[in-house]
Amino acid sequence: MQGSRGEKITPAPCRPGTLAYLEVRMRKPFVAGNWKMYMTVAEARHLVNEIVPGLQAIVGVEKVVCPPATALLAVRALLEGTAIGLGAQNMHWENSGAYTGEIAPGMVAELCHYVIVGHSERRAYFGETDIIVNRKVHSALAHGLVPIVCVGETLAEYEAGLTGEVVTRQVKAGLAGINQAAGYTSLVIAYEPVWAIGTGRAATPEGANTIVAQVIRPALTAVFDEGTAEILRVLYGGSVKSENAGAFFNLPNIDGALVGGASLKSTEFVAITQAAGR
Repeated sequence: MQGSRGEKITPAPCRPGTLAYLEVRMRKPFVAGNWKMYMTVAEARHLVNEIVPGLQAIVGVEKVVCPPATALLAVRALLEGTAIGLGAQNMHWENSGAYTGEIAPGMVAELCHYVIVGHSERRAYFGETDIIVNRKVHSALAHGLVPIVCVGETLAEYEAGLTGEVVTRQVKAGLAGINQAAGYTSLVIAYEPVWAIGTGRAATPEGANTIVAQVIRPALTAVFDEGTAEILRVLYGGSVKSENAGAFFNLPNIDGALVGGASLKSTEFVAITQAAGR
């Protein structure tokens, strides 16, 4: 098997009866759709009505949609009584205050159970640092939210061979002190190589699996412990489509996907989620 940069690696044993196999089987697949700054309220309602029947038929997968803040209330009403979760795309870490345009964690928790934290677009366009991400993760957990914590390297970092250094730093700094927080074992990590987001250029499944196995889980072990590192779910996010999703999900360290553009197409998002269920 080859890593993301073509290096030869030896995968950890994942045979039935081994500890690694049991740990992988414990992690329920997770697929979340990040709608980004798309969808008016009317468009969001239409998309939800299209995806609910297909998603409801899929068992064994934790399913979440993350619409823009303006559509959260409308989408929440349509998802009531279904097995589909609702998430916000961002939140502030303070409980309240003079932060014009921001959304407090308590406001998010009134409507949602999940929240995306530290997405690469927030880091790149809005100056979010690892310290800010860490504050948001602490705040989300304190309010009973499940944070989907994003980590990943830029194209320049990838080409310079800095993927391990960058992703390790983001995991350790973003989750510092979290092991004392209530509900921390519910958090989800999303590995999103920035160079693969919205470009149509996905990382190879084997390469992504290598980063999760050899970078992210060791970093999680350093923050928590080995047992916790093995039960926390790690998603792949970076130009995930129905035609490549299965190849990612078939690998032992990838537990699902944070889906961007493809989540705006009902048939695509349902097909990706079906692949996770298989």
